[in-house]
Amino acid sequence: MTTGFVAGLCVAVLPLLAAGFWLGRRTAPRPKSFGGLGTPVEHATFQTLHTASLAAPPLRAGLTEETARKSARRLRSLLGTDALCLTDEREVLAWDGVGGHHRPEIMEKLAGPLDSGRGEAFRLTCDTPDCPVRWAVVAPLTVDDRVHGALVACAPRESAVLVRAAGEVARWVSVQLELADLDQSRTRLIEAEIKALRAQISPHFIFNSLAVIASFVRTDPERARELLLEFADFTRYSFRRHGDFTTLADELHAIDHYLALVRARFGDRLSVTLQIAPEVLPVTLPFLCLQPLVENAVKHGLEGKSDKCRISITAQDTGAEALVVIEDDGAGMDPELLRRILAGEDSPSGGIGLSNVDDRLRQVYGDDYGLVIETAPGAGMKVTARLPKYQPGVH
Repeated sequence: MTTGFVAGLCVAVLPLLAAGFWLGRRTAPRPKSFGGLGTPVEHATFQTLHTASLAAPPLRAGLTEETARKSARRLRSLLGTDALCLTDEREVLAWDGVGGHHRPEIMEKLAGPLDSGRGEAFRLTCDTPDCPVRWAVVAPLTVDDRVHGALVACAPRESAVLVRAAGEVARWVSVQLELADLDQSRTRLIEAEIKALRAQISPHFIFNSLAVIASFVRTDPERARELLLEFADFTRYSFRRHGDFTTLADELHAIDHYLALVRARFGDRLSVTLQIAPEVLPVTLPFLCLQPLVENAVKHGLEGKSDKCRISITAQDTGAEALVVIEDDGAGMDPELLRRILAGEDSPSGGIGLSNVDDRLRQVYGDDYGLVIETAPGAGMKVTARLPKYQPGVH
């Protein structure tokens, strides 16, 4: 899907380049240097791309009154028209330039183009003698073959060049809206996966934690109170509703609450060592990203063993990234079974959250940042996660 959008973006940018080249050829009286940017043709191309880059960010948030208002002036500059407006299916969202009194007439005549998805040009009727706009060119804005609105360019006279240019700019705007839709879909997917991960929080863990707390109520009330607070803090963090991301410090804090409850149940059977570089504590990462890995280590570390289980959690600063490693000396896993779990082909109770965390890391940071897992039957498991310190959109 992403490849298709990138291809669409390239297709939409090429007409803008062509428009800049055409404008430069039309306005170039002689080949001379223009402000250090080369020939007038090159300067015009640069100006076209620069203007497009300024119009793009608002549109990446979707088509609303605010985003239309912020981008309309840039789009009018791209086309060089007297007026330009952006509409949705019901109303004019933003008008830039002269002739704003034509809004009702334009919306009346948009029914056909919005229904058919094809551009049109039509004459405007106006009782104002000095009104400079007499023609309107309509170019629909489409996302996934559905018309979401229109770009309307207004000019003093009919122009075949304006009709084509408005269509190309509308295609470019449509690509930005498709990318906005992709961002929203990605956000919804991440939210759905977080909900799925919350659903995977082991009911047995919750039951066992409450059972342990209950066992201390009479013998050690103060200990029971402390554990109850640990349980409350852990569940409050796990089921919080604000934000798709958290900091490494907050995630480790939640892990500490989780381990306090596990230690209360298993006592000396569980040994956990932490080695955390202070400089990586502010690093941002997907919410509930590390806790499932620690829960998985606890389960595999204690499963089928009567002796002590050792788990180590380290977080190192490697320059542009934070390297987090969670390792246990437990039962391990068959690498082929692990491959099936990460591929979504198998989901035994032992694979708590592994595929979910791996998927979310790849969605946020790219395929190079999935989990790296080393394991074999009887050899324990080592899970490595690389987290970029800075990533656009991650905050």
